[in-house]
Amino acid sequence: MKFRYLSTLIMLLHVCLAQAETSNPLLVINNTNAPPFTTSTQNGFLDIVVTEALRRVGARLELIKQPAERALLNADSGRIDGDLTRIKGLETLYPNLIRVPEKLVDWEFVAFARNPQASAEWPYIRKQQTGHITGWKIYEKAMHGADSVISATTPEQLFYLLEKDRIDIALHARWMGHGYIQQLGLQGIVELSPPLAKKEMFIYLNKRHAALADEIAKALRELKREGFYQKHWEEIIGPYRRQGRDLEQS
Repeated sequence: MKFRYLSTLIMLLHVCLAQAETSNPLLVINNTNAPPFTTSTQNGFLDIVVTEALRRVGARLELIKQPAERALLNADSGRIDGDLTRIKGLETLYPNLIRVPEKLVDWEFVAFARNPQASAEWPYIRKQQTGHITGWKIYEKAMHGADSVISATTPEQLFYLLEKDRIDIALHARWMGHGYIQQLGLQGIVELSPPLAKKEMFIYLNKRHAALADEIAKALRELKREGFYQKHWEEIIGPYRRQGRDLEQS
């Protein structure tokens, strides 16, 4: 009798867990970010903000890392559930992707070089040996037809190419670029000013999650209105931005 009772309890527990997973879907989303936006310990700015936004709509988050172009194709085909930070307009290129209609974060897109006298103007950059990461659409569009373009598969590869003078210019996002330079222990690389562009970045979901897009947007707006978003921005990005300025001046 006791064994039968225990077996029943275990079966009910499995049923409850299965129902909980069904009612709280796990979204597997590609992540091209690095500290301070996302970290391996999930305490980056976007780790915290997106996890809370999904919690409020009854979903869970799992971030994975795939090459940028492959991730878009996988999200579009439904192999994964979406992509974390992409510019507006990708839905026209990938028809199975739905954009969450609330900005997640602003990214500043900048050029890095070893020559501090290099220009941060597109006509100059397009004539240099310039590298960017495959799948970053803003740079692919800007560099289309340029004299010499090298595509890297990872940020580490991109900045090593710059450090070894295989390229003259590396195109990346501002604060993450500084983070990689520091993380890799690279010397003599500077950020060129002014930024090339500042873009709003959005979450994209495969169309099977279309019903969640507006709910997540609403949750993000609530986090901003409540001060949750700004609080974590100041705590996590604020010190990192000051560190980035120190790296520029060193």
